[in-house]
Amino acid sequence: MASQAQQDMLNKVASDTGFIAALDQSGGSTPKALRLYGVEESEYDGDDAMFTKVHEMRSRIVTDKVFTGERVLGAILFENTLDREILGKHSAQYLWQEKQVVPFLKVDKGLAEEANGVQLMKDMPELDALLAKANAQDVFGTKMRSVIKAADATGIQQVVTQQFTVGKQILAAGLVPIIEPEVDIHCPDKAIAEALLKKQLLDALDQLGREQKVMLKLTLPENDNFYQTCIEHPNVIRVVALSGGYSREESNQRLSRNNGMIASFSRALTEGLSAQQNDADFSATLDQTIESIYQASAS
Repeated sequence: MASQAQQDMLNKVASDTGFIAALDQSGGSTPKALRLYGVEESEYDGDDAMFTKVHEMRSRIVTDKVFTGERVLGAILFENTLDREILGKHSAQYLWQEKQVVPFLKVDKGLAEEANGVQLMKDMPELDALLAKANAQDVFGTKMRSVIKAADATGIQQVVTQQFTVGKQILAAGLVPIIEPEVDIHCPDKAIAEALLKKQLLDALDQLGREQKVMLKLTLPENDNFYQTCIEHPNVIRVVALSGGYSREESNQRLSRNNGMIASFSRALTEGLSAQQNDADFSATLDQTIESIYQASAS
């Protein structure tokens, strides 16, 4: 039976106006995220130091006075962040208890080599242990990413099948999975790939039990309101959009044309933030960013 905190988190994610901050850069994407933030690779040595630097960046974002549950519904964390503290509290518990921001955890271990025009997720043999750790720290949900690079029906079916198979394992652990089959924005037949994906998603959603509720994280589509049937599906709590390499301006413009989708941006969220900014400038930039993404998500 869901605790009161879990029910409050569900209500917030399902019904409130706002967006989800994707703060889950990991592994190979971390040096680029730090470089965009103004921290060069020469400023740290080894993975531990790198993850300490990126935790400092994330901590600065989430502890800022403008980062609150009034506009930010949730935040997706990397496992390394879950293992660290923010102002003396476990990161996930700080988010909810201090900011009323719902914590999610990235659980995939990265992407396999491309085949059939897609990259499936690598195997996750330690997933059950990770889900137990997430539960112990009051995490609400998870996120896992696959990538579709071509309009290949076989590959897209494999992506959706894998996502929902793992999603059911996550549901069984009492967490809400964010299913993320990203369509690469450079996919040559992006609209066709999206049509194939939507069919597979709806088929998989129709096979869920009435109590099995998921979220979807999808690339902003070529055709506005293309995923409306997914948004309205009874097994979908929320459909969130990834920026996928679009600039924040273009991401917001596309998002505002897709009614019912809300943002779950990563690079588009941190765009313009810098380690070299003083606290006032950092906060002002973050405030403008949050407001622009909030308004695009509210439309």
